Amino acid sequence: MTTTLTIDFVSDVSCPWCVIGLRGLEQALDLLQGEVEADIRFQPFELNPGMAREGENIGEHIQRKYGSSPEKSADLREMIRSRAAALGFVMAMGPDSRIYNTFDAHRLLHWAGLQDLDRQRALKHALFALYFTDAGNPADRDALIEAAGRVGLDRDQAASILDSDAYAEAVREAELLWQRQGISSVPAVVVDGRYLISGGQPPEAFEKALRSIAAEKAAS
Repeated sequence: MTTTLTIDFVSDVSCPWCVIGLRGLEQALDLLQGEVEADIRFQPFELNPGMAREGENIGEHIQRKYGSSPEKSADLREMIRSRAAALGFVMAMGPDSRIYNTFDAHRLLHWAGLQDLDRQRALKHALFALYFTDAGNPADRDALIEAAGRVGLDRDQAASILDSDAYAEAVREAELLWQRQGISSVPAVVVDGRYLISGGQPPEAFEKALRSIAAEKAAS
């Protein structure tokens, strides 16, 4: 018998560990086919809500925010690049990369989720690729419209949303909701509103956790 779970994936499109976490989760679900199915809903979290639209050099940002040296930052980028590559994702970040404001990206993701969860997931993947693989700007209107159109969402409607404040209040309310529930770092994978799996876990860790949760749910 297949057990269906609801998964809230709380994350930011500029978070490299969120890429690793999503890939790990999806690969775990592939391994659990026939045992576990999941409806994945993407929830907003901004790592840098005060970031200017033009962004900031990522090395300078990390040094200022975390006190990390350029050498430590380079080592971390290489470790993240390797972890992502093992999961089939190209992470092309470097010392000259920039970090941007992601609020508009979250507004589009919210809109996509109201239409179809599969389209929302496709948009999430497109935004990850835009930023991490193609060195694009997830705060740029045209780049966001292109990403939306590429996954089958209506470009004109996407433009209309970005040219207004549509879904701004809904995104802020969702961010506050998850913060009030204790989410202070991402990715945070919340299963059935009860179980928390934190961080960019490998597929094996997600597989074990989801199988245990599904078994508990089936027995209840």
